[in-house]
Amino acid sequence: MNAILIIAHAPLAHALRSCALHVFPDCGAHVSAIDVQPNLPPEETLSMARIAMSQLAGENITGILVLADIFGATPSNVAQRLVDGVKSRLITGVNLPMLLRAVSYRNEPLDALVSRAVIGGTQGVMQVAITAPQNQPRRHDPDHHDHQQ
Repeated sequence: MNAILIIAHAPLAHALRSCALHVFPDCGAHVSAIDVQPNLPPEETLSMARIAMSQLAGENITGILVLADIFGATPSNVAQRLVDGVKSRLITGVNLPMLLRAVSYRNEPLDALVSRAVIGGTQGVMQVAITAPQNQPRRHDPDHHDHQQ
């Protein structure tokens, strides 16, 4: 089984973890979160993330998927220093569909988990067509009055 570590700008990491626990109440031991606080040196965040990784790495854990919010920002930069590319992998651009997909498939091999998480994250982003009648602009009808006369 794989574990998941979320590293994101505060309070996103813990908010995403809370959402995952709402849907999958049994995943708490396998999903951890590090909120990157403003004005905290990256070295301190890295130290906290290393502790979180070591706590996640139990005897039944074969790999750790690290999810960060924005490529190039502090959470992603810290995460890049954590992962080894073999027993841990990094995906940036974390969103809730990505996390839920990762939690759902955390029993698969790490390579498959990475693929499923990326697909879940990208498929979870879409423009929704507004076709319901109540969302359509009303055509002007001169004989229709919304107010009482």
